[in-house]
Amino acid sequence: MNLDLILAGAVLVIHLLFILWVIFGWLLTRRRPGWRWLHIASVLYGILIEVSGFSCPLTLLESMLEERGGMVPYHEPFMLHYLEALVYPNIPLHALVAGAVAVCLGILGIYLRRCRHRGGAGW
Repeated sequence: MNLDLILAGAVLVIHLLFILWVIFGWLLTRRRPGWRWLHIASVLYGILIEVSGFSCPLTLLESMLEERGGMVPYHEPFMLHYLEALVYPNIPLHALVAGAVAVCLGILGIYLRRCRHRGGAGW
């Protein structure tokens, strides 16, 4: 098998793990301030990538590796290419982006609630 295609698969796995971290990382951050701020930064980065129209660097890297490996890379955003095909068939990109941003804003709301409820200590 072509090394570039193996590396493209590894990048895809890392990309999926990052998405899972953005969605579920808040479950691991209670009383872990370093993780909490890393997760909040990841969520804000996720929102920025979704609403700005820029491609995630992981998507660009995966496409480049696929192309070098002889595959025809996809040209639509990562979320649309993989997740829509698996979970959200026939959903327009704007609806997918709105859903992703809503999830991220909900996660930030969880942090705000934790901070208010605990008075800033151990949230």
